[in-house]
Amino acid sequence: MELTRHPTPQGARWALDGRALPAGFTLAGLLALPRAHLMALLQEIRPGLQAPADGPLLAPVEPQQEVWGSGVTYLRSRDARRAESAVADVYEQVYRAQRPELFFKAPGWRVVAPGQPVRIRRDAAWNVPEPELTLVLNAYGEIVGYTAGNDMSSRDIEGENPLYLPQAKIYNGSCAVGPAIRLLPEGTLQELTIFLEIFRGTEPVFHGAIGTGQMKRRPSELAQYLFRELDFPQGVLLMTGTGIVPPDEFSLQPGDRVRIGVGDLVLENPVAA
Repeated sequence: MELTRHPTPQGARWALDGRALPAGFTLAGLLALPRAHLMALLQEIRPGLQAPADGPLLAPVEPQQEVWGSGVTYLRSRDARRAESAVADVYEQVYRAQRPELFFKAPGWRVVAPGQPVRIRRDAAWNVPEPELTLVLNAYGEIVGYTAGNDMSSRDIEGENPLYLPQAKIYNGSCAVGPAIRLLPEGTLQELTIFLEIFRGTEPVFHGAIGTGQMKRRPSELAQYLFRELDFPQGVLLMTGTGIVPPDEFSLQPGDRVRIGVGDLVLENPVAA
């Protein structure tokens, strides 16, 4: 099953497998339920849905919800952070540590929808997209689905000092997710292929791919750490880190186009200054 979110004259409305859900349906309300209950609810109402969902896609997250991020979860990410940083051993320690790196990324109202522009900071000179499997977690910390995410990052700002990570990661237009939430049967988050394509005009300027099986940490482990001392009564989205990093000489430019695939979900956004 797949959830999408669409604009209507009456406000945003969710759809299940392309059919509009009742006007009062919210993702926050769904994710407040235990996994078994929420899946049963969707299975129960699914046959009665008739009206097709029309219009463009919104980001599949509600304004009051949160998106969090994970760092240094792939070997390639560790190597890239070591290369950019003045204190490279910090990233080696994180990669080998029991405790993962977790950080706040964006409130739902700041998340960029598919087709809308992500941004590069005006005060940064080295900017990249980070394609990431993004977990959808309910209030109980259970993985109920996933989507594709773009964790935009300013590598020069973070590399100058790791304490600048919030400025490198959290700014207007730095987080995009979509196009849909793919709901999963229990225990079936199989290895997924992630790809990143960047176009400058009509020309491809970067392509990379990796499997989520190369993550050092299991998705469930990241979810468990996030919920250790934090409550998310309306659920939360958790980006799981990137294993695809463009070469050091590459930086995004305004007008570039970024395509990110996670499984068969594809998120595409233009880049703005």
